[in-house]
Amino acid sequence: MKGALISGMVVALAGAFVVFKGVSYTREESVIKFGSLEAKMQQKHRVPEWIGGVALGAGLVLVIVGLRKR
Repeated sequence: MKGALISGMVVALAGAFVVFKGVSYTREESVIKFGSLEAKMQQKHRVPEWIGGVALGAGLVLVIVGLRKR
């Protein structure tokens, strides 16, 4: 199946990017809210590397399945 092969390659590349390069995101939270006055705080979080490893493994499995179906 060509779809499994292509999607496996995309998932594997995304997983490898997370494992080797790292991905982070910013979350904004309201700390204090008093009437119209509001204090917000931004926190930077990293995506855990194990998630990238799981995506990399799943992508490789999809690539193998895509190659076997041919």
